[in-house]
Amino acid sequence: MAYLTLTNINKIYPNGFHAVHNFNLEIEQGEFIVFVGPSGCGKSTTLRMVAGLEDISSGDFLIDGRRVNELGPREREVAMVFQSYALYPQMSVFDNLGFGLTLQGVDEDVIEERVLATAKILGLTDYLDRMPRALSGGQRQRVAVGRAIIRKVGVFLMDEPLSNLDAKQRVTMRSEITQIHRNTHATTIYVTHDQTEAMTMADRIVVMKQGYVQQVGTPYELYFKPANLFVAGFIGEPPMNFIRGTVKDKKFAIDTQSVDLSLCMGDRCAGCENREIVFGFRPEAIQLGEREGAYHLKAQVELTEMLGDNANVYITMGEEHAILKVDPHDIPPVDSGITFSVPYDRVYLFDAQTEEVIDTGADHAPVKVQAGKQ
Repeated sequence: MAYLTLTNINKIYPNGFHAVHNFNLEIEQGEFIVFVGPSGCGKSTTLRMVAGLEDISSGDFLIDGRRVNELGPREREVAMVFQSYALYPQMSVFDNLGFGLTLQGVDEDVIEERVLATAKILGLTDYLDRMPRALSGGQRQRVAVGRAIIRKVGVFLMDEPLSNLDAKQRVTMRSEITQIHRNTHATTIYVTHDQTEAMTMADRIVVMKQGYVQQVGTPYELYFKPANLFVAGFIGEPPMNFIRGTVKDKKFAIDTQSVDLSLCMGDRCAGCENREIVFGFRPEAIQLGEREGAYHLKAQVELTEMLGDNANVYITMGEEHAILKVDPHDIPPVDSGITFSVPYDRVYLFDAQTEEVIDTGADHAPVKVQAGKQ
């Protein structure tokens, strides 16, 4: 295990493109950290700087308190699993797993012992004599992971390792990688654009956008305490509903309806007067009908989606559109009018200009962003 410190890390390419801005993060020993964000946000570039595959333009990167900016990948003692499996097609699973140890001159008896132990952890014992072409995608990915963990290094780096798998295989491999981490206790950085992978696997998540860190926190913190509009909209499926408007006399207009913000934020609503804000609520936070301690909103049902354990209901409120997640036994008819309730303590307010969350005093009070954001 190792602990990592990244301080004011920047990546600027020769053409002047600034890919990563002032990245700051401390990673504890044995922690599972996930970098998540849309394509081009800088997450893979940051991972490659940690691996030593990209030069760090400025800032300090420390492993166990030792600055390693100028050290190569081998000297940093990190193991990396890429999106492509990169297995040797002419080698068996056994030889693929042990090849790195062979290059290091490790004794054959030791290699066999470690290959067998690794194969047992990964459920590959019955496949050691097979060639990669005879394996499924999930099995190939397990071999790729095995080549990393067999080295017994302090840091594992994984760059979208599940993106080539189908949906069912991804679910299986998510749990397997999580279990491998529990068995090895290695410090792990995992890169993905899939927020479901991030939420289900991470101890902490780093959300990035256009090279800037937006928020660092546990899955719970990112879901219930988003720091800004981007994080609130990126985490959660379906995404949070957003309605823009201006506050007048404590009221926020939603089409022809209005809600009294003092009910969800008390005296704090005075700071929102004549201010353009974004009113947000998650699709699963609502309840159909009128409930106590909640805003009551009327809407027209535009479309429904039956998903089995729940259903998505697409609604309109004049020019505003939103998605509600409801019990599959309570799906309202298309084109019908409905009333739904949004609990006061499940409302999120954001400044429309800065996009920062506004403290309403509810349990989802804002949390501090660890690094500057754009």
